[in-house]
Amino acid sequence: MRDSQKMAVIGGVAAAIVGATGFGVYALVGSDDKSGGGGEGSVSADGKPGGEVKTGPPSSAEVRTTAEKFLKAWAVGNTKSAAQLTDDKIEAAKDLGDFRKEGHVAKLGLTPGTASGSKVPFDLAAKISYKQEKTSLAYTSALEVVRDKKTGAAVVDWKPAVIHPQLQEGQSIKTGEAGTPPIEAVDRNGAALTKEEHPGLADVLDDLRKRFGDKTDGKAGIETRFVDSKGKDTGTTLRTLSKGTPGELKTTLDKKALEAAESAVKGKSKASVVAVKPSTGEILAVANSPAKGFNTALRGSLAPGSTMKVVTTAMLLDKGLASPNKAHPCPKYASYGGWKFQNLDKFEIKGGTFAQSFARSCNTAFITQAEKLENSDQAKEAREIFGIGLTWEVGTGTFDGSVPVQSGTQMAASLIGQGAVRMNPLTMASVSATVKEGSFKQPVIVSPSLDDRKLAKASRTMKPQVLSDLRSLMKLTATSGTAASALSGLSGDVGGKTGSAEVDGQKKPNAWFTAYRDDMAAAAVVPESGHGGTNAGPVVRKVLEAAGE
Repeated sequence: MRDSQKMAVIGGVAAAIVGATGFGVYALVGSDDKSGGGGEGSVSADGKPGGEVKTGPPSSAEVRTTAEKFLKAWAVGNTKSAAQLTDDKIEAAKDLGDFRKEGHVAKLGLTPGTASGSKVPFDLAAKISYKQEKTSLAYTSALEVVRDKKTGAAVVDWKPAVIHPQLQEGQSIKTGEAGTPPIEAVDRNGAALTKEEHPGLADVLDDLRKRFGDKTDGKAGIETRFVDSKGKDTGTTLRTLSKGTPGELKTTLDKKALEAAESAVKGKSKASVVAVKPSTGEILAVANSPAKGFNTALRGSLAPGSTMKVVTTAMLLDKGLASPNKAHPCPKYASYGGWKFQNLDKFEIKGGTFAQSFARSCNTAFITQAEKLENSDQAKEAREIFGIGLTWEVGTGTFDGSVPVQSGTQMAASLIGQGAVRMNPLTMASVSATVKEGSFKQPVIVSPSLDDRKLAKASRTMKPQVLSDLRSLMKLTATSGTAASALSGLSGDVGGKTGSAEVDGQKKPNAWFTAYRDDMAAAAVVPESGHGGTNAGPVVRKVLEAAGE
């Protein structure tokens, strides 16, 4: 993002300086056009009256000319004429007018870049003035020229993202007193948490400000920011004209665990990890790689693979369909609903126990039980014991998992974490935490005492024998099963489960791993990397090591 932009002004009106690209730089000193229409510089679409309506994609000349006219009209404050050059004249006129009026844009410069097909990038440089406060705003956006189906004219495909690439439908840019004061987020021990030091928390910190800023003792400042259709802050600030006084907001995060999580995912493509405190449900760490981008750790929706067998096993144990030391089938193949399932490398365990099948993550040991289950059994277990399917009030935006009722092949696949089951590191960390604690504690990132929100509660807990057996199975997996290579040598009460989720179109499966160590549980996913124990396991181990520090 560039902080400055050259602006050419002659006699108080815009001038075009043609560069090597053939495009111009358009600049404005104030705008005399209060209504946004008419006046000098009025332009119109290139559609020819009468005759045949043009079809097909616009030519390079049309792209160039349309973009040039649109940007010039916008720059000089002629929003009506600029809007006439779009495929949504009403919305464009409103959005462009709001940008100038609500954004308090006093001066505007637009510099087109080199077109790539029908798309034209451009640099925007604006001077913002609100009362006695002033600032500059500069960034790069883009527009696309399309053919109007009715008139045949080449027009700009209108969307709010033309004004700013991050603007979504219903959002606009506004300058003024912020709706919520800035926050100074701190961890559970009072250590500061900033975007600069923890860029992966940027979206979370913005959301926390939006939700809790007015519940702190902070004072709002003057900002240029994104607001929704109701004028409420979205949490995204572009420029601060005058700083407010931040209010301290205590989170449940633990800086040491957070730093361990950030280090663990660094360098691993699209890896995500979450750690929670089983005894309370408090979120201790959240990390994604890359740090900036979609927050898969909290909001992802992915098939969890064999880590879901923790939930399925609780169900089988409860129904008497499995017992750790009793014989249990683990054939090379098992069919259900017309689909043939198999184990990794087609292994089998002859005359083995359920404990051996769980520790080695035998798929067919679970598929063979499908015929004895009702379609709703797994969804019921997930919701009533593990809180999956309830609405969580975490304190920030999350996807809380989904275990829908399925039938046939999809029901069988869901038993091993495939089918339509969808989870993320937060929900899978919570699953391990539930096993460690013995009951579901809804994850939170800010104490509910701050806003009196009601937390989700599971309707029942595991029977004592079921809980004891499940813990022993996860411990066995951590010491001599598929999770052993990642968890060996860790002291304390340790249990784990690996997972590998097949995804159509991927050469390698998504690697999953969930585990607990004393009063910390964690889960990680590393997409398209292979086996869970090898790829996601080390991520979780590094985070769990922080539990012993």
